[in-house]
Amino acid sequence: MKILVTGGRGFIGSAVVRHLIGTTDHEVVVLDKLTYAATEGSVAAVADNPRYRFEQADICDLGALHTVFEKHAPDAVMHLAAESHVDRSIDGPADFIATNVVGTCNMLEAARKASVQRFHHVSTDEVYGSLSHNDPAFVETTPYDPRSPYSASKAASDHLVRAWGETYDLPVVITNCSNNYGPFHFPEKLIPLVTIRALAGDRLPVYGRGDNIRDWLYVDDHASALVAVLERGTVGETYNIGGNEERTNLQVVEQLCDLVDELAGPLDGVASRRELIDFVADRPGHDLRYAIDQTKIASELKWQPSLSFDQGLRQTVQWYLDNESWWRPLVDGTATERRGLRDNDA
Repeated sequence: MKILVTGGRGFIGSAVVRHLIGTTDHEVVVLDKLTYAATEGSVAAVADNPRYRFEQADICDLGALHTVFEKHAPDAVMHLAAESHVDRSIDGPADFIATNVVGTCNMLEAARKASVQRFHHVSTDEVYGSLSHNDPAFVETTPYDPRSPYSASKAASDHLVRAWGETYDLPVVITNCSNNYGPFHFPEKLIPLVTIRALAGDRLPVYGRGDNIRDWLYVDDHASALVAVLERGTVGETYNIGGNEERTNLQVVEQLCDLVDELAGPLDGVASRRELIDFVADRPGHDLRYAIDQTKIASELKWQPSLSFDQGLRQTVQWYLDNESWWRPLVDGTATERRGLRDNDA
């Protein structure tokens, strides 16, 4: 197939692009606006491949989308372009409505008029709301209960995708994933930010008491799951994708401190980088817990994550140690190191 990947220079999108070029025979057309979170280096390993093409365009520009669809005539769409950072959605919700809701509507219309064979919408577990400690994990039929402008905008986009499937017979599939982590993650997110700050010996602010729980999924495992759904998933269905690795934010930060101590060596003045942890006021509407039940994708598509959280986190920290040339300009250019700790949003 020829697959149009929106947001293909972002964190998850670039992992999908690398997976498609590296492990399949599909052609890939990346469509990306090139916002602050998109980086050229994330696709550098495959950018010279003859099956790779790039188009800079904004999904809020319907005319530009029609031009791209007419030029490339993709067979399928993997729609990952989105504003995804919860704290940014609290500060400026309008951008999230524009990109995640209006932009998705534009993508659906462009895909419908181009008669694509499949439209795969990539979403988040945050649309389901917040779980208590004893609640069962999210399943595909869990009622929607978004709690932030970000999750509300993603819930709206999910509903639009289902509506286009029902009303216009657009062949759609939806996936909702848990928190991703891994290489090329923009430094404002939890795991890269803590790693970078720990390397520098900076304070590590943690919201509340750090007891918010997330399910963690290595980004390359997520990419393989997304391609499995694109190729073999049932049209009209939703698939939840998770890592089966629930951790509190504090547990994640403490494990990162230990890994940086081990892999980068001790820090002068402290016995352990755990001493850098600093609890700060919680953010508004901070969901307590997300957890994914992935029975459906495991049973129907025979997909399982290949890496445990311990394995994936070690690989991720080592990657950031080895690739300062990628993240240093991003940190210096955005003053990320001064923003404080952010929750990691898939």
